[in-house]
Amino acid sequence: MFINLSSDILSELSIKNEGSTKTKSGAISVLTGEHTGRSPNAKRYVIDENTVNIDWNSNQKISKTEFDVYWGLFQEFYANNYSKLYGQTVTAVRDKRRSLNVNIYTEFAKHALFSRNMFMPRPEGPVNDGYQVYHFPSLLKKPTVLISITDRKILISGTSYSGEIKKSVFSVLNYHLPAVGELPMHCSVNVDKDRKNPAIFFGLSGTGKTTLSSDESRILIGDDEHAWTSDGLTNFEGGCYAKTIKLSKEDEPQIWNACQKPNAILENVVLVDGIPDFDNSMHTENTRASYPTSHIEGADEVGYVDEHPKNIIMLTCDAFGVLPAVMKLSPEEAVQQFLLGYTAKVAGTEKGVTEPQATFSPCFGAPFMPLPCNDYADILKTKVIKHDVQCWLVNTGWAGGSFGTGSRMPIKTTRLIIDKILNGTLLNCTTTKHEYTGFTVPLDEEIGKNVLFPEKSWANIKEYEEKVNYLMKLFAKKRNINIDK
Repeated sequence: MFINLSSDILSELSIKNEGSTKTKSGAISVLTGEHTGRSPNAKRYVIDENTVNIDWNSNQKISKTEFDVYWGLFQEFYANNYSKLYGQTVTAVRDKRRSLNVNIYTEFAKHALFSRNMFMPRPEGPVNDGYQVYHFPSLLKKPTVLISITDRKILISGTSYSGEIKKSVFSVLNYHLPAVGELPMHCSVNVDKDRKNPAIFFGLSGTGKTTLSSDESRILIGDDEHAWTSDGLTNFEGGCYAKTIKLSKEDEPQIWNACQKPNAILENVVLVDGIPDFDNSMHTENTRASYPTSHIEGADEVGYVDEHPKNIIMLTCDAFGVLPAVMKLSPEEAVQQFLLGYTAKVAGTEKGVTEPQATFSPCFGAPFMPLPCNDYADILKTKVIKHDVQCWLVNTGWAGGSFGTGSRMPIKTTRLIIDKILNGTLLNCTTTKHEYTGFTVPLDEEIGKNVLFPEKSWANIKEYEEKVNYLMKLFAKKRNINIDK
């Protein structure tokens, strides 16, 4: 077995043995086959005396007896293919006071490289109270992700989508951290150049979480998975797994440059003469790039900061085009939005989606939260109040009409808003209640009334009123339900 092979060797083995392709810039391009994203029904937790607190209304279970049958299949595969497997001994959580040791055994070199990109290599040795991950895509036909909290084992098969590895580790951290009052989060984090003024960016896929946190004027702590601890903020990972569809060198230079560097993995990205075509969704809309955070110029080498956040920015891509571009939230409103986790899918992103569709993922990451979502929300509210954190909802979606009529909020406008949040300008603005949504809107002339009051940019005010009333009723309906997930 190859243990902790270098990234360069893993890259070459992937190209030589697994049909991967090297781009002209030195990154590698891989295809994941049938499954180009996470399989939502694949994950099951073992039900036993240690998992009684899991929210079984929203998570799937498997008995210890059935898990042991699968474990026998994985053990047999491991024994029969030992000399062909790739191992990585790594840690999750950058703050070493909280790190989790993980041993990851993969069938393919490209997934070992992915694991090396996404986590922090450590010396070989037992995991002790950490986890063992066995990732054998060819063993089973059906996507399968099985997690035993008691045995500290994760079994993955039936899919080559790399994200299942990182999300399974994220899921077990989401189980363990709340027990000590620390909040695991699906979010990005960055700080000022002097490592002060941390900001948290919550947001579902497609809302701009990775793009907006990768800012040349600030230090990126991480782009996806973090914990808000008793000391501050820590990244879970050593890398980024960025969505790349329609990636622009002009608008997102840091991510674009990271995708060109050696050992970056471009997943399901179309190549034209060895050059990535990020606008081409032939394989999937969910094209991805995996790279170490060191590929981002100015990214933090430490991966954590002993400072509590000054601002929490919740991002939503409102494809209905009815929300203001930025809204100031009270702690209670922030918890409501955290539990809603609203964004909208647009036509063409998924089969059968022909017009904007509201989607809600409580905690901005419900599929990865084993516990009832109110458990996480309670920790969030406590920390927001204790540390006097300013909370904001920022709409990165449509303006001037819904998808198909209006246009996407210019990224320059959104960056201006983020800058004004972080430098305190919007906190000191006069505010007003938005007539149609009830949200508090800061009155900043530079941002402009047409995006702060979106009804002003619609050609037909009655159509705006119909859309905004529809969305506000959805919000009210979700808020009136005791959302555990």
